[in-house]
Amino acid sequence: MAIKRMNHAVLYVRDAEKSADFYKQVLGFSEVFGRPGARFLRAPASANDHDLGLFSIGEQASASSAGRGTVGLYHLAWEVSTLGELQQLADRLQQVGALYGATDHVTTKSVYARDLDGIEFEVMWMVPPSQLREEERDGRVMMARLDLAANIQRFGADLQGGPET
Repeated sequence: MAIKRMNHAVLYVRDAEKSADFYKQVLGFSEVFGRPGARFLRAPASANDHDLGLFSIGEQASASSAGRGTVGLYHLAWEVSTLGELQQLADRLQQVGALYGATDHVTTKSVYARDLDGIEFEVMWMVPPSQLREEERDGRVMMARLDLAANIQRFGADLQGGPET
């Protein structure tokens, strides 16, 4: 038995409708199903039935203390196909005040944001293995703050990321 990939995530949020609007407006998700207190969304390029389920628990809900005082999920990560798409999403996240960080993990380029409930998520682009330098492939280069413009200059805005087949 081998797991193929993660299919979807489900989050408890204060207001599923407001949260769904955030993910639709900011990340381009579409709603595939909804009922009172729940929304199910699909990412723009996904073939999944849904990628994100959102369940309302009420405005009185306190912020998650996962990672500070309790165990729990750190963040979700979604992959984009090109650095141009990553730049567009970083700009959109910045415009709505959700962007709070960006890291160059060498093999991936990532921006980090928080949704309306403070739930962290990552949007990342994976460097095709053939584009990595020897010192990047063998781990001699450490992660650093992401310079998206420099990476677009190096790899181009339209290079398809991900593993090569």
